[in-house]
Amino acid sequence: MTDTPIADARAVLPMGELTPHAEGPALIEATAAGRQLALGWGNGDRARFPLTWLRDHCACDECRHPMTRERLYMALEVPEQAPATALEDGNLVLTWADGHVSRFDAGWLHQRRPGQAREDAVPSRRPWAHDYRPTRVDHADFVAGAEGERAWLTALLRDGLVLLENGPLADEEVSRLAGRIGPLRATNFGARFDVKSKPNPNNAAYTAIGLALHTDLPNWRNPPDIQLLYCLENDAEGGESTFFDGFAAAEALRVESPEAFRRLAETPIDFRFQDEEHDLVWTAPVLALDEQGRVIEVRLNNWIRDTLRLPLEEIDAWYDAYRAFWALAQDPANRLEFSLAPGEMVAFDNRRVMHGRNAFDPGTGRRHLQGTYLDLDMCESRLRVLAREA
Repeated sequence: MTDTPIADARAVLPMGELTPHAEGPALIEATAAGRQLALGWGNGDRARFPLTWLRDHCACDECRHPMTRERLYMALEVPEQAPATALEDGNLVLTWADGHVSRFDAGWLHQRRPGQAREDAVPSRRPWAHDYRPTRVDHADFVAGAEGERAWLTALLRDGLVLLENGPLADEEVSRLAGRIGPLRATNFGARFDVKSKPNPNNAAYTAIGLALHTDLPNWRNPPDIQLLYCLENDAEGGESTFFDGFAAAEALRVESPEAFRRLAETPIDFRFQDEEHDLVWTAPVLALDEQGRVIEVRLNNWIRDTLRLPLEEIDAWYDAYRAFWALAQDPANRLEFSLAPGEMVAFDNRRVMHGRNAFDPGTGRRHLQGTYLDLDMCESRLRVLAREA
């Protein structure tokens, strides 16, 4: 048995677990049961763990790299006999037949009982209610420390949209803010882009026309997750930003027209963007579902929806389903519309929240937003890191 203390996080916890002890009750019982170990905690909870699982999750410096904490041990063999068990200060110590010693924190094991859901600082997605109003976070709070950044990320991941206000009128501020979260996600429009009326535009966003609700870049295999739009100027008449929770519209369609929902979820269609330098094409359904049938993505962009290449007998039914979904997305009770003020930034989940804008008159003033994208993985990662600091 090694003399590594149980409180040593490196010896106790697998990669990614950076606290020496997980909160939870102490162990009071450990009994071998065939190829499993039965554990009992002081609060009355009991659970069985396969011996292979316990050996696989040993976190000593032989089984995990001492610096990176990545797993070195490969669980290729089933332990032939139960290890000798001991409880030290309410924690588990196992001595295997080959003399190897594994130490486990009781709280860590309690949180990982077979079938137990993973605890996460990332909030569950919450649908917009009829009285939904976006969370607003002050720029000074966001840049001051973890609390403001946590509030911003929590609202973004929970609601799919959040506002930042009272920011400086500084070029590239959107890039600096995004850089606090993670690397900027580059697309064919660059890592950072300017949304304003331009001569010879290659995208409708770079004109003054109104933009119907849409999601960006469904013609990509993996469209960008989070979009940030930072307002530097907004003196022109019109140009109000519009938003709609696409997941809410999809769930309403599921209830009102299950066949239309099924068709949009099961029928791949083509999206395509072309200019002088790019020709980006992808085929996917308007709605994507996970294994449990929950909506996890909306791809809707009428400008770059390509030729509808479906069998003749399916075309009219697809258009009917598309129109039904579009009608639900126009519900004014669930539609946000507001003008971004200079120094304000809106961030939203591009795979969930459809966005657009009203037409504006460039002859009445200037309208200039700077935008970029972030990966959802990096937003969730940043929130978990900040939660460790709370």
